[in-house]
Amino acid sequence: MNLLLIGVLLALIAIAYQIGLRKSRSLAGKGNNTAILHSRPGYYGSLVALWCGIPAFLILIVWNLVEPSVLQHLILKNVPANIASSLDEAGVHVLVERVQAIASGFGVTDTPAAYEVAAAEQLSKFERIGAFAKFAVVVCIAMLGLVWARKKITQQFRARNEVEKTINIVLILCSGVAILTTVGIVMSMFSEAMHFFQFVSPIDFFFGTEWNPGFSTSGNAEGSYGLLPLLWGTLMVSGIALLVAVPLGLMIAIYLAEYASPKFRSWAKPTIEVLAGIPTIVYGVFAMMVIGPIFKSIGDAVGIEVNATSALTAGFAMGIMIIPFVSSLSDDIITQVPRSLRDGSLGLGATKSETIRQVVLPAALPGITGAFLLAVSRAVGETMIVVLAAGNSPLLHINPLEAVSTVTVTIVKQLTGDTDFASPQALVAFALGLTLFTITLCLNIVALYIVRKYREQYE
Repeated sequence: MNLLLIGVLLALIAIAYQIGLRKSRSLAGKGNNTAILHSRPGYYGSLVALWCGIPAFLILIVWNLVEPSVLQHLILKNVPANIASSLDEAGVHVLVERVQAIASGFGVTDTPAAYEVAAAEQLSKFERIGAFAKFAVVVCIAMLGLVWARKKITQQFRARNEVEKTINIVLILCSGVAILTTVGIVMSMFSEAMHFFQFVSPIDFFFGTEWNPGFSTSGNAEGSYGLLPLLWGTLMVSGIALLVAVPLGLMIAIYLAEYASPKFRSWAKPTIEVLAGIPTIVYGVFAMMVIGPIFKSIGDAVGIEVNATSALTAGFAMGIMIIPFVSSLSDDIITQVPRSLRDGSLGLGATKSETIRQVVLPAALPGITGAFLLAVSRAVGETMIVVLAAGNSPLLHINPLEAVSTVTVTIVKQLTGDTDFASPQALVAFALGLTLFTITLCLNIVALYIVRKYREQYE
């Protein structure tokens, strides 16, 4: 019913636009002299469409939000009082699902009670009436908005101002949703992390050198919850990935922007960007089955012990994966440097390579810094490659040829399986997530400082 109603509303909005357009053109006269109108005809059509659609969609959203609570109240009202009063929150949820299943015709696995059948019959009747009522109310609101907006159309009506004001409000609401979503994520992680710190001391967590969480049925924190092995593993794998991606990506960007012919650039850049579309699980399998054995065989040839699953294997595969982020963004930034800067440097006698090093790259540094930041964030948050290629060994060591574990892998590990989400074994994942968020925030602050410093210098 909701899909049908949305389709009807969209059709009404299209009709409303045409009605507003025709009304404005009729006001312009036979010669279609739109100069006598305050706004272009399209704004009048958009205004009528907005007044037709926005109130109706708001009513539909509110109706759908309130409807589940009303249906639950109706079900409990048709259940004997002694049974309804004996149910806890989980029991009420199970009862509501059973009654809704019976009312939908799918039924339940066991024999339903008489009061469940009676409640299902009442629910079915109410749902039918509610569906028709919702359809009628929403369509009527849309029609009233259409008629009201059409009557407001005159030659001097400021339709453009109204439409732009509405669009501005919509954009503000969208921005607010993004901000509130971020705040909600941070607050949820923060609250659960504070709950975890009731079991484990923050000093033991942030400065502990051993990660060995134990499992208990009493809810107490058993074992060791030291962050440093995971944080060091994350930094080691990310550092290796950046050592691979940043030089290669920047050199690729410089070549494509400054040296490559247009024909070569036209197919080379899309080919490199294909790497960004490969699923990370494919990189993980490739690292585990190809890169790791290659590194191990090279190590055996030179007399060095190299694990097939290690920080080097995971970091190298991750570096290959994030090369397109660095090269593509850096290339776009370098090509945006004004041609006058290059011509001025060349006119003063500098060579092309000197111009690139001393003029183009410094001028493009703010954008290149943003590309590097994206690469760092991508490397720090990667999971699947590390799961398959790093070895998942939360030990504190400096040897990149041995297995390690990272923060993201540990978050997945702690939140999977039959784990009580109120236990410290699961709550530690939120503390780890909050730590990653803080690291990313610090990276953003540093990058913003660098961008502002050099932007003031070259603008």
